[in-house]
Amino acid sequence: MGRRRRPLRPPPGAGLRRFPAGRREARSGLRPLPRGQREGLRRVAAGGGVRRVRAPVRRRALTVWAGAGPYGVAGARAAAESARDQVDDEAVRLRSAVKAHDGFFTTYGISPYSRYIARWCARRGLTPNQVTTASLITALIAAGAAATGTRGGYVAAGILLLVSFVLDCTDGQLARYSLQYSTMGAWLDATFDRAKEYAYYAGLAIGAVRGGDDVWTLALGAMVLQACRHVVDFSFNEANHDAVANTSPTAALSDKLDSVGWTVWARRMIVLPIGERWAMIAVLTALTTPRVVFYALLVGCSLAACYTTAGRLLRSLTRKARRTDRAARALADLADSGPLAQGVAAVAPGLRGGFTVPVVALLGTLVMIGAALFLPYGSWLTVAAAAVYALLSGLAVARPLKGALDWLVPPFFRAGEYVTILVLAARSDVPHAVPAAFGLVSAVAYHHYDTVYRIRGGTGAPPQWLVRTIGGHEGRTALVAVLAAVLTHTSGFTTALTALAAAVALVVLVESIRFWVSSSAPAVHDEGELA
Repeated sequence: MGRRRRPLRPPPGAGLRRFPAGRREARSGLRPLPRGQREGLRRVAAGGGVRRVRAPVRRRALTVWAGAGPYGVAGARAAAESARDQVDDEAVRLRSAVKAHDGFFTTYGISPYSRYIARWCARRGLTPNQVTTASLITALIAAGAAATGTRGGYVAAGILLLVSFVLDCTDGQLARYSLQYSTMGAWLDATFDRAKEYAYYAGLAIGAVRGGDDVWTLALGAMVLQACRHVVDFSFNEANHDAVANTSPTAALSDKLDSVGWTVWARRMIVLPIGERWAMIAVLTALTTPRVVFYALLVGCSLAACYTTAGRLLRSLTRKARRTDRAARALADLADSGPLAQGVAAVAPGLRGGFTVPVVALLGTLVMIGAALFLPYGSWLTVAAAAVYALLSGLAVARPLKGALDWLVPPFFRAGEYVTILVLAARSDVPHAVPAAFGLVSAVAYHHYDTVYRIRGGTGAPPQWLVRTIGGHEGRTALVAVLAAVLTHTSGFTTALTALAAAVALVVLVESIRFWVSSSAPAVHDEGELA
């Protein structure tokens, strides 16, 4: 048992009285102080009429003993202000620069010194955007080192990747330390993390090919898995954006587990956040081969995806609150439905039943992926499967996505599109088809990430003309299926995928840059993925 506190008693002597907690006199005589300032008050109080002052910050009573000697209420107030002046503002700024909820590796391996790098940058007039750009450049150099395919290049790549991550933590800490938030910074912070990681995957794949080991399929698989994990996170969070309280027993259990220290770190590490993931990639790059790196990524991210998705399914099934119109619109925007699906949705009746919509979306995804995997490559039956996929996609979005599990619809569509492109490119046996597919998925994934951060900024999804121009998820999937059927086992398939990737990237990047540098774009400082 802990030591019991002695009750406050007035000191002996005349002219002393107690101001009970909550009385107007006490509130006007002494303002609540942070915990670190109490000792200064006690030292001052030791010299005269103030016997004891207790002024915690949160929810506790404010009790002041005031004497008639040289220290009364006014003296206590002066003592409080004196103690406040003794607070180390610089230490407070350094502590507040660190993100409150980070992963284990970032909290104990990066933040203890990266905050001082942030202060060093601030004192020299560097901006967060400059540090973010330096992090991107460092990661691209790391990718280039990995692309050499030599052991020295792999070791240098691992070290530079960690340096890039340190700078990635530093830019956010610098923004919080110096209170420098900007529209451009929001865009850079929202997109560069993904660009750095996927560029590094490409560098590893190029290096492996130079060493005689083609791992492009593994690299694209790792990127697809990571992008699908992110859309699960985004979709679930947007579906529950308007929840005002934990109405799920699963969420309540999670809150209880948070009170046990070691479970917090264990649960954060299980999901393989960016800090742990990049540390694993860097170490394995330096010590092993690119193939081992991608195997570890695929296994680790798969386990993390199973853990997080299972927990969110349980929360959704036991959640009592209804989805709001705002959440339904966000999920519809994340679905990225193109003209084909929108046309079906306009004429089709809304599906009934609480779980019908995600089941139909899953069925369409399985039909498309199954056709790409098991039908003869280049068969027009795959194109027919793409038509069925477009039809079922339209049925899935024919009514507002307000069901308990409707947040699964965007992840199903992402998996249907990305995996189909991966499988058809891998089965084509055409030189450089998989690298071209890597570029196409990268361009489409950028569009989907851009959609997420626009929604988070409160401006809604990209304009409809952009979605129609790039075809929507079902349109792009059908187009790739047609290209595989028409250009069977010819180099034209690689050329077509490359041209499609360049066209999507051009349109999406031009509109994205125009939006984020415009005056109407929100200056949102997003904390991003758990680091």
